[in-house]
This record gives sequence, structure tokens and C-alpha cells, in this order.
Amino acid sequence: MPLPSLKAQFAALLQTPSISCTQPEHDQSNLPVIHLLADWLGTLGFDCRIQTVAETPAKANLIASLGSGPGGLVLAGHTDTVPCNPERWQHDPFALTEADDRWYGLGSCDMKGFFPLIIEALQPLLGQPLRQPLIILATADEESAMGGAQALVADDLLGARHAVIGEPTGLQPIRVHKGILMERVDILGQAGHSSDPSLGRNAIEAMHQVIGELLNLRSAWQQQWRDPLFSVPTPTLNLGCIHGGDNPNRICGRCALEFDLRPLPGMDPEALRSTIAQRLAEVAAQHQVQIDYQPLFPGVPPMDTPATAAIVQACEQLTGHSAGSVAFATEGPYLNQLGLQTVILGPGDIAQAHQPDEYLALDRIEPTVRILRELIGRFCL
Repeated sequence: MPLPSLKAQFAALLQTPSISCTQPEHDQSNLPVIHLLADWLGTLGFDCRIQTVAETPAKANLIASLGSGPGGLVLAGHTDTVPCNPERWQHDPFALTEADDRWYGLGSCDMKGFFPLIIEALQPLLGQPLRQPLIILATADEESAMGGAQALVADDLLGARHAVIGEPTGLQPIRVHKGILMERVDILGQAGHSSDPSLGRNAIEAMHQVIGELLNLRSAWQQQWRDPLFSVPTPTLNLGCIHGGDNPNRICGRCALEFDLRPLPGMDPEALRSTIAQRLAEVAAQHQVQIDYQPLFPGVPPMDTPATAAIVQACEQLTGHSAGSVAFATEGPYLNQLGLQTVILGPGDIAQAHQPDEYLALDRIEPTVRILRELIGRFCL
């Protein structure tokens, strides 16, 4: 089967919906995208393994490898997109539209479009023997639960030691980012008539103290932790939404709070959760209420790749930019945990991601292909 052109690959990926979402009615399989990529990379001689994500048989990773031996380079991206509102788009989100020197479509920037650029970069190098393997990694569910990245183990990536994830960074290398935890606190008290407080246990009053404890923790963490690489140099904790009670003359029996916490590199997410849980247990005992504290999803740890890593220095040389930081989370920490030194570097701009009329500027294509070709040459040939 002849390989489609760069533009045709791009169009085919955009025409293949693969939305992932925590709401089941919007969630879709990514298998059609995985099979497209496997067909193309198989045509180029890659060994393609499709790895089903446990408990979600409609979701899978693709691990495509060329060459063997220790070391090597992983070029990675996710195959899913966020949901969209087609009525807010001027262009069809599920088609490639070329206009204004841009390619429009859902996933053009974040980040299906990265895969055709990888293929474009490697084709002129296919006749040369590889000293170390090249692995193309395409994952599932990055936009919802990070299920694909969490399913990986070190053996999947053949001992590779360097990785580039093509998330939208405007072709500026990123070596650190904050983590993200999204949590929920449910308080079960006792409803009763408001004329006699002894008739109930007020969940809102207990939540008032919970919020105070969270804000005290936030203040303590912000005094303890600081990283000038970030535009917001401290960890953040945002109280996102709260619901409780049903009438002013009734003691509130239930109250729920959802919040997010964005730790800096060096902060252990599970240690943070343990500290929060301890404080909440004290509040529960004091107010004689039941408090249930659970993550809304497993969370993403912070990423911190050393500035001295070979892949960081190579990306800095090829782009002319020092490696920096971003506030958004990626699959990078999971690759770092598997022993890969990881850089986030992609052609899109984060301002275009998750927006109507998402696009990739055409003048980013040639520089991206050049950088990827140079990286493959340095780390595989």
C-alpha cells in the first residue's frame, strides 16, 4: 500500500474522531487512529505492536519500532482529542481545511498532526542502518485519565533513553512542568430544623473548616516551595466548585467541594494527599461528620528533566531556545519514570489547543520536520 502524502495523512487523522472524555456519552475509541498509524508505519518497515489499555478494550497504544539495541529515541504523542462544539467552529472540526496559511481541524495542533511530521522527517533516513532504535509511541486517553501512558512499562520502549513528546510548545523545548491533582471532598452530616442546631450536624460548617485547612496548607506549601522557572513560581490550589444544602431553614446534611492542586517538581503528590487526608480526619472528628476524600482522577505528577540531559541540550541547540517550563501537564513524567530523559517540543501553540478552529500554522511544518530529522540522526544513526 503506497504511503499517503503528508497532507493526506493529516487529513485522514482529522477525519477519524477519537475524543476522550470523562463523561461516557462523549468518550470514543482511538483504535481507528491507531490502525491508521500502524498501517503507515508498517509500510515503512516498523514493527508495530498494539497494546490494549487494561479495562478499556476500545482504547490502545501503538508502539512502533525500527531497529534494535540499547538506547534510542522515542517520538511520542497522544491520539485522542478533547470534545468540541462544532457549532462554534467556522470550519469542520473533523476535516482538514486549508485557509490563511493554516491547517484547521480538531487535533491539528493538539496533537494528531505531530505524527505525519514524524513520518515526513524519517522517510529520507530509511535507507541508512540504525545504530540505535527509533520508537514511535502513540498513546490513548491523554486528555482524560492518562490511561495510555500509565499502561506503559519499561520493556514496552525497548530500553530507549531519550524521548520527545510533540505537545504544542511553539517549537520551544520544555523540560519541567507542574503536576495536577483534581480532588473531591464529600461531607455527610445530619439534616434537621434550623431552629435547634442540636438536631443536626451542619455539613456546610464542617466544609467551612475544611476550606480553611486547605487554604492553610496552600499557604504553607507556597512558603516552602518555589521555582523561578515558572511564571507562577509556587504551587497552586484552586477551590473550583462547591455544592451543599437545599433551604435556608434546614441544617445542611450534605456538602461537596472539588478543587485542583498543581505541585512543583520535587513535591510528591501522594504525600500531599496524605497530609490533606490527615487534616480532614481531624475536621470530621471535631464536627462529628463523615468526610470522604477521593481523587477525581489519578493525577499527573510534576515533570523535571535535568538541564544536562543529552536530549535537552540537543533540542536547545536545534531550536535556539533554552529549555523552559509550562503550566499544563503532559505524559512526560510517566516516560521519565520509565528511565527516559524527556523533552516536550511540538509545532503547535497551546493557545490554539482546546479552542474552536484549532489550527497548525503551515510555516511550522518545515522547521519541525528539520528538527525531528536532526534528532533521529543524532540519537539513532
